[in-house]
Parts: sequence; structure tokens; C-alpha cells
Amino acid sequence: MRSTAVNAFGAHEAHDDLRPMLEALKEIAAALKADGVPFALAGSYAVYARGGARSLHDVDFVVPVEAIPAATSSLERRGFRVAQPPEDWLVKAYKGDLAIDVIHVLAHGPVDDEMLARADELRVESVLMPVLSATDLLIAKLRALAEHSCDLEPVLAVARTLREQVDLAEVDADCAGHPYAEAAMFLVRRLGIVDGAGPWGERGSGAAAGTVGGTGERGGAP
Repeated sequence: MRSTAVNAFGAHEAHDDLRPMLEALKEIAAALKADGVPFALAGSYAVYARGGARSLHDVDFVVPVEAIPAATSSLERRGFRVAQPPEDWLVKAYKGDLAIDVIHVLAHGPVDDEMLARADELRVESVLMPVLSATDLLIAKLRALAEHSCDLEPVLAVARTLREQVDLAEVDADCAGHPYAEAAMFLVRRLGIVDGAGPWGERGSGAAAGTVGGTGERGGAP
């Protein structure tokens, strides 16, 4: 895990209506850190922490499946109620009306030590915590696309927001053979969100193949 120790929320203070969710986020991160549970922040808050817009829906953390019991114990000792929903790839942690997802399998595969090692340590308000890499965040969005779940707006927003932080070669390699993900990346390039020719021969508006660029505009987070 790389440490950058930046204040991820310094540029835009949280609205009052986000405060309960942010406090829960910080409480969970502090608990998992204190108890030595491997984890990283994921989802829309991770995009936010990396410079995305304040379009926030929920809090997601990722942990390896073998760390789920330790994570459950850690959160229950801090007053969270942890439950197993019908989906077998996560558990839910509840505090009052808030629900936080603790995920052990993302759309592109199980959470493992390698994925967590790629995370960057960012200061989210006052708490230093690992945040999933921009590349893993984009791949997770792309690989979640399917016939009955094909909303491209969040994918395009994440691509715009994180494009200068993403390893396009890794994204292309992980999307190969997944037609919805491939189609989304074709569109990302066709719209000029990233530069360079992709594996399918389509080129964005930039100059160099295989690089990330554009105008530097920021898009929204899902």
C-alpha cells in the first residue's frame, strides 16, 4: 500500500447531510485499523477521496474473505450490527439508519492482498486510510456492466474523474473478453475521455496511444 498522506476532503468540505455517513466511514476505518484488519475504502467515497464530485450514495469497504470474521467482530464491538444479506459477496454493517457494505468479492474478482497492496493511503478528513487504486475502481465499474445492468453514466463519470490516475493497459487487459466492459471502454475513447488507441483500434482525441489525458476536467462520481 502506498502512502500519499493527502487530505482527500480538503478541497470540498462535507455537507451537513453527509456528516452521519462520513462519521460512520471514519469510525469503521479507525476500528479496522486498530484491530489490524486488512481493508480499503471503495465505491463512490473512494472516488470522492480521489478528487471526484460529491455525488455520494453509500459507503463501501473491501476486505479479503478470510478477514470477514475479524471485521465483523471489530465492528460489532463498536456498536454496529452486522448481517449477511442474500448476496454472498458482502456483509452489511448497520448503525441506526445507516448501512455500510463490507465487500469481499468485486465484479472483477475476490478482494486479495495484491488488490489491497495497490491501494493508496489517503487522509479522509482526519483519518488516514487505504483507498482502492483508481485502476481497480474503474475496472470494478466496468466489469459490473451486464445485460440488465448497463448504465454507462456512472462509468463515464468515474473515467472522467480518475483518468489521470488510471493505468489504461491494466484496464484493457482486465476488460478483455467482457463485451459490455469492452464496449464501455470503446465509448470512453470515442468520446475523447482518454487518449490513445485501444485494443479495438479506436482512438481518442489525444496524441499518444496508451496514455491517459484530456483537458483535465473533472466529472462526477457515481
